[in-house]
Amino acid sequence: MNTRTDIPLPALTPTTPVRMGYIRPMALVLFLGVLVLLAFRLSDLLLMLFGAVIVAVALHALAQPLGRFLHLSPRLAVALAVALAVVVIVLGSWLVGDRLVAQFDDLARKLPKALSTLISWARERTIGEALWKVWRGTNADDVPWASVAVAATQALSAVGGIGLVLVVGVYLAADPVLYREGLLRLVPPTYRGRVDEALLASGHALSRWLLGQGISMLFVGTSTAIGLALLGLPLALTLGLLAGALAFIPFFGPIASGVLAVLLAFMQGPELALYVAILCVVIQQIEGNLLMPLVQRWAVELPPVLGITAAVIFGLLFGLPGVILASPLMVVAMVLVRMLYVEGVLEA
Repeated sequence: MNTRTDIPLPALTPTTPVRMGYIRPMALVLFLGVLVLLAFRLSDLLLMLFGAVIVAVALHALAQPLGRFLHLSPRLAVALAVALAVVVIVLGSWLVGDRLVAQFDDLARKLPKALSTLISWARERTIGEALWKVWRGTNADDVPWASVAVAATQALSAVGGIGLVLVVGVYLAADPVLYREGLLRLVPPTYRGRVDEALLASGHALSRWLLGQGISMLFVGTSTAIGLALLGLPLALTLGLLAGALAFIPFFGPIASGVLAVLLAFMQGPELALYVAILCVVIQQIEGNLLMPLVQRWAVELPPVLGITAAVIFGLLFGLPGVILASPLMVVAMVLVRMLYVEGVLEA
């Protein structure tokens, strides 16, 4: 009986590197998926941390010139910046605080009457009557007390969240190097240099964007208050303050402030409402076509389409906080994608 012992066995070793080549990308995809899921589950916390980063960047931008001029250490410069901000807030509250509170109370009382005036005016038109019937069909007269309670709870949570954001922002501004180095320890050593450059560039871009946005908000708020006062509309100071604050939100913020001003103007008559609408449009055109191009020569340019798209996307993902922080989130995302992906991967 002949036996053959030289039968070749299947070669297994060449397939091992191939299998290992699949394991690493799969593990990376799985890790990224878990990271995205975790970020989505902790979205509220991450948005609060990003808000604290914005506060820290603003304080750091104010503290740098103070530190150079007075020869102070970074921590003392940040402490002085915080003290100056507190003094400005307290002084502003002392000068116009009582007037603003009275105007806000007056605004809360006049809004229902202004809405009633607008509805009465609209119902005199055919299309307005049709829309009113549709609105009545939704049983809008019932007061949703459960929704009111939820809104009150969310408002209290928002106040606490804002306080936490301010406190964390001060700590971040006091020692940004410590927290940046701690974040870099989570990155593999090979990529730490590139990620560090991207983080610094993101902070610089965010600082320039905040400065440009601050100029824009100051212009919108001041011009709105002066224009409404010249038109004889009551609560001009309050409406100007709201317009300046809402200018932080691209596209949707100016629309909201304009609608509010026009709504109150309807109490004086549709003619004044038309003048107020024209004023709001003119201010937005000057801000968008004259002021911002000048500011964006040295600040960060955020294309309008990206700003609106960011507000929609982050609003769908994170709600109202996502809409408020959409523009700075997009600014940081643009820098990180450019430095870590376009320059670091595609052009490497």
